[in-house]
Amino acid sequence: QVQVIETGGGLVQAGASLTLSCTASGRGFSTYPMAWFRRAPGKEREFVAAVSWSGRTAYYADSVKGRFTITRDNAKNAEYTTYLQMNNLTSGDTADYYCAAATTHFSQSDYHERSGAYELWGSGTQVTVSS
Repeated sequence: QVQVIETGGGLVQAGASLTLSCTASGRGFSTYPMAWFRRAPGKEREFVAAVSWSGRTAYYADSVKGRFTITRDNAKNAEYTTYLQMNNLTSGDTADYYCAAATTHFSQSDYHERSGAYELWGSGTQVTVSS
């Protein structure tokens, strides 16, 4: 059984930085795409960032480009971690952040931004930015 676990949320002031981590582990998971989505209070879930299976390609929502960086570490056997470095946070970044992991390779690059392309989800970690 594959587990997806996020850590790193918290309360910060506007302009601060925060790093979220997500580890996918378990039998059957491999080097597949991983991503972050978020849901702000009263809003729909939205794409934030994704990273390809190799870690060489990253995808970002326009709202976070230049401020957020997604990376991944495939080094540990059967354990794959993605990081979301968030800089210059604003109140607009306040949301529950969810890590998502795919169980197949994507045939098209735009699948990375689609929540429906990911089968495995963490329970979420809350990020609150005070202004």
